[in-house]
Amino acid sequence: MVTLSVRTVSDQVALAEIELCGELMIAASAAIGERLSADRIDEVLNVRVITERTTVPRQG
Repeated sequence: MVTLSVRTVSDQVALAEIELCGELMIAASAAIGERLSADRIDEVLNVRVITERTTVPRQG
């Protein structure tokens, strides 16, 4: 008899990491050339790069 345990946060994080690795492998297999560019990796992982920085005034 198999007892199923309650999913923990670490299980959810591990599953998300596995899914992202899978997405990268699919993109890499479809890529032309040897490596994925950093921009393509960001696109696959749905990472947005914020180019504009805002400054927070110092309290004095």
